[in-house]
Amino acid sequence: MTRRVAVTGIGVVAPGGIGTPAFWDLLSNGRTATRGITLFDPEGLRSRIAAECDFDPLAQGIDPELVRSTDRYIQFALAAAAEAVTDCGIDFGREDPWRVAVSLGSAVGGTTRLEHDYVLVSERGRRWDVDHRAAEPQLHLAFSPSTLASVVAERFGVLGPVQTVSTGCTSGLDAVGYAFHTIEEGRADVCITGASDSPISPITMACFDAIKATSPNNDDPAHASRPFDAHRDGFVMGEGAAALVLEELEHARARGAPVYCEIGGYATFGNAYHMTGLTSEGLEMARAIDAALDHARVDPSEIDYVNAHGSGTRQNDRHETAAVKRSLGAHAYDTPMSSIKSMVGHSLGAIGAIELVACVLAIAHQVVPPTANYETPDPECDLDYVPRTARPRRLGNVLSVGSGFGGFQSAVLLTGPGGRKA
Repeated sequence: MTRRVAVTGIGVVAPGGIGTPAFWDLLSNGRTATRGITLFDPEGLRSRIAAECDFDPLAQGIDPELVRSTDRYIQFALAAAAEAVTDCGIDFGREDPWRVAVSLGSAVGGTTRLEHDYVLVSERGRRWDVDHRAAEPQLHLAFSPSTLASVVAERFGVLGPVQTVSTGCTSGLDAVGYAFHTIEEGRADVCITGASDSPISPITMACFDAIKATSPNNDDPAHASRPFDAHRDGFVMGEGAAALVLEELEHARARGAPVYCEIGGYATFGNAYHMTGLTSEGLEMARAIDAALDHARVDPSEIDYVNAHGSGTRQNDRHETAAVKRSLGAHAYDTPMSSIKSMVGHSLGAIGAIELVACVLAIAHQVVPPTANYETPDPECDLDYVPRTARPRRLGNVLSVGSGFGGFQSAVLLTGPGGRKA
């Protein structure tokens, strides 16, 4: 018998607020957290705007030694995971640590720390015979993507399956999807999952500048992220982390845990097409949506809301609109579809997990978050994008989709109370 998987805890570190109450307040009121970059001097960059987190790791209870030795994205993950674990009320001292897992995602890992330490190595030169500490002793923590999951696992004493997932901008969705499979298939009863990224650094911003993927609207950063709008001109970089505690449903019920919703289905595919390009027909994403719905045994007509990838690039929004219409058919026109990247930017690998937390909160509040800054319709993007204002709506089955450089296409279906049809 297939095991059902519940979401029992959530946590988030996001632009505009730390913690789920502040995060939901931002989304439900349609405010934007995109501003001029302050984390470094962006002079000379084409895009000098981002959605930064106002984050003090010591105030979040992160151990000072970890603050000194780890990258910002690790600290984000620790804070988000701590909130999610507190939220679900689990006592890991009563759990079998071999039946607890960690599955976390990141697209760029310790880029910020690596960039800083590479500069130090370059300045010290290669005279290893003179200076045996040409690199900082903690450099290996930034160099290895596995650090993300291992640090969180150590924090909570997890001895079960532990993994870091890196599939570009779908890393967050895929990490949660793999956690879902881990519990569904019986390899764990509990999993701390989610994703984290801190990509607002000179090298990462320059990378996306080079391919003109980010918005150059530096004079009006609050309105620069405009998914699905006819005048969209690229995404706005963000940062942050989100964590979810997943549990086998009966395990959660046995300990009296609150259940937000269930993970009903998950699917991911590649497109074998182009590193950054997408076809206009939406075939790749549609395949992921169809498979996730099949997994959940939910009919396309039963989808109540689509949380869009909605990056604000011309090709992505066109591709995604086509995919949703292909999968949901005529029902697509009756289904609200919005992008929270309009408010918190695009935090690369972290955003899929952040969007899933937004979906969990949408189900909890029975409210669809809006697409901020949507003003001018694009004839190629002709669905209901919930412009500017949140909308009360009965939400049972919620679909969240993602698209990543490298051709990754992923979909996760959440089922709230009354949402599961089979």
